[in-house]
Amino acid sequence: MRHARRRVVRRVTRLAAVGGLLLGATMVTRAVASEPPAPAPVPYAASEEDTGPGSALVARLGASRTAGSWLGEDGRTVVAVTDERAAAEVREAGADPKTVRHSMRDLKSATKTLGSAPRVPGTAWAMDYRSNEVVVRGDSTVSADDWSDLTRAAKGAGDFVRMERTEGTFTTRINGAEPILSTAGRCSAGFNVTDGTSEFILTAGHCGPDGSVWFADDGGRKKVGTTVGGSFPGDDYSLIEYDGGRAGEGAGVVSVGNGQGVRITGVGDPTVGQRVFRSGSTSGLRDGEVTALNATVNYPEGTVSGLIETNVCAEPGDSGGPMFSEGIALGVTSGGSGDCRQAGGTTFFQPVTKALAQLKVDLLVAPEAGGDADTAAPAPSAGAAAAPDAASPGSPAAGINASTLLSRLADPRNVGPGMLVIGGSLMALVATRWIRAEQDRKAYQRYYSATWS
Repeated sequence: MRHARRRVVRRVTRLAAVGGLLLGATMVTRAVASEPPAPAPVPYAASEEDTGPGSALVARLGASRTAGSWLGEDGRTVVAVTDERAAAEVREAGADPKTVRHSMRDLKSATKTLGSAPRVPGTAWAMDYRSNEVVVRGDSTVSADDWSDLTRAAKGAGDFVRMERTEGTFTTRINGAEPILSTAGRCSAGFNVTDGTSEFILTAGHCGPDGSVWFADDGGRKKVGTTVGGSFPGDDYSLIEYDGGRAGEGAGVVSVGNGQGVRITGVGDPTVGQRVFRSGSTSGLRDGEVTALNATVNYPEGTVSGLIETNVCAEPGDSGGPMFSEGIALGVTSGGSGDCRQAGGTTFFQPVTKALAQLKVDLLVAPEAGGDADTAAPAPSAGAAAAPDAASPGSPAAGINASTLLSRLADPRNVGPGMLVIGGSLMALVATRWIRAEQDRKAYQRYYSATWS
């Protein structure tokens, strides 16, 4: 009976050890095989001039014969021109011309005059291509005397400068997609980028100076990273280097709320009239239209130029969050006026393309659905514009279900535990073999003694 029990114990031990070997091997092989591939970096290699479907045509015709381009309601490219010969060339190229009085050279001259006037916080201006005007806005903080002084400067710039008062205040939206917090305030993560060695969050520059430490929780226990560079005022972008140097799984996805995400597959510049989407930790996913490019805003902290102007709403806490369309990264939230509960107001964005070029980093992108992760997605082509009302944020990103056994086994962190399981199983097999050998030796000794005693 005792020998039978021993045989059962040995067999159970061997089976457990073999099972442990198989489990450990599965943990290691699946963890290695499923370790998420590094998102493909997409460099930006375009000029800093106005871009969009009609940009090449505008550049070819010149600043004295054109005054910008935009998307019409049907999605066709419209180019503002100053003479009939330019209009004919636009039609020949497949776009729609619109004859206007003032050229791009006139519009730029007016903005230069406004920029040389005494700075008035709470004001902003931009070139409105569709109305062929420069629009100057003043918020509720601008005094009557300052507004009068700026109005006189505008009259000197030309009769095509339009003055507008706006409700609310032009402020940086300090306080994306995911909230990040530091002693400097609360902001949102924009897009993930890389310099080829480390990975970073691209966010707004006004969120905090170099050395600001960021966390994902109010208690300061989940450290995200540290601000290592940026520009504000003048521009409005900064880099937060990840603690540990890596963004992790889902680096090419932006959150749009309710556990959902959108794949970011490229980088580009918007065009006037384009439908765009913005995601923020305060107000979630919102959409609107690009109303102007190269806008200038006089925030209380300083002047920022070269911004994208939109009618997308935003609220404090959305600052630094991503703006995109059709999966193409376009900007990070800078500031504006209004809110998402009433009129909406105006929101400005730092162009991603300029930030990438100045910081010498590349955007990390997600693979297309069913695609290969190491295939770099190109920027949108000039002819790929959709009608504004037909645009979408981009392709949804499937959520990660970490509760299944398979995903737990496939966790890259299981490589070490898997090796321990394999080692323990081998030791168990060796031990059972040694125990059996010892038992056989003692049994032989007993048999020998009984036979020859």
